[in-house]
Amino acid sequence: MSQQPAPSVVASNRIWTIPNVISFVRLLGVPLFLYLLLGPQKDVAAVVVLAIGGTTDWVDGFVARRMNSVSRLGELLDPFADRLYILATLIGFTVRGVVPWWLTGALLLREVVLGIALLVLRRHGYGPPPVHYVGKTGTFVLLAAFPVILLARAIDSSWLAPIGWGLAWWALGLYWAAAVLYLTQTRRLLRAAAG
Repeated sequence: MSQQPAPSVVASNRIWTIPNVISFVRLLGVPLFLYLLLGPQKDVAAVVVLAIGGTTDWVDGFVARRMNSVSRLGELLDPFADRLYILATLIGFTVRGVVPWWLTGALLLREVVLGIALLVLRRHGYGPPPVHYVGKTGTFVLLAAFPVILLARAIDSSWLAPIGWGLAWWALGLYWAAAVLYLTQTRRLLRAAAG
């Protein structure tokens, strides 16, 4: 779901902030990553782009809070960039056979479930619930798992692959745990509205 600022931070309407520029650069990395992965199949270069994209996910939020430059655009851009990286990686990895279809399906199903919950909330006049640290951690771990899995495949590493897959399983569990938390929040809001 979308990221909300801490209660004491007021989001501005500014567009050109350092965190937003970082998020825009992250977005530019998505087509570059897909080109490297699916075009010339330069897996090590694709790992570098993916790792930078995953690392800057943390950087933009840290800079926004540290510099008190949280913006409404940034609240939308950050989770959008996360989802776009995850979606692009899942599509690219599935097409290349790096990850199995069931993993892609499990991650996409979670997004569909939460998308439906968000539509129901909007229909009842609510915005998205605040991001829970479990969901943010799941995203971080997933964005760490993907480069490790691809690097293990690129260098044919027997010891790196289990680390990547361990991270992927951990991320999948956190992702679905966060979905349960978001659905619980949704149910509470809808019960209060009906109440």
